[in-house]
Amino acid sequence: MAKQSPVVFDDNNPEWTKEDFARAVPFEQAPAHIQAAFAKSKGGRPKGSNKEQVALRIDKDVLEKFRAAGPGWQTRINEALRRAVG
Repeated sequence: MAKQSPVVFDDNNPEWTKEDFARAVPFEQAPAHIQAAFAKSKGGRPKGSNKEQVALRIDKDVLEKFRAAGPGWQTRINEALRRAVG
């Protein structure tokens, strides 16, 4: 049987009531300063990217050399692979 987490009450963040939900608005309608505080992440692949995430085992010494050259090591590995396949 799974152990249940204890219920935690937080006076600074009380459970929402039906009235709270009734007053709620979609994020897009929230004031600009609230939206700015939760700016969307700019990470991840851009839309339309032709990349695919894979798991790949690479010898440690090879990986260390690519990483030692600094940021962009993944791109450099991709370029080396592209040269290898012609």
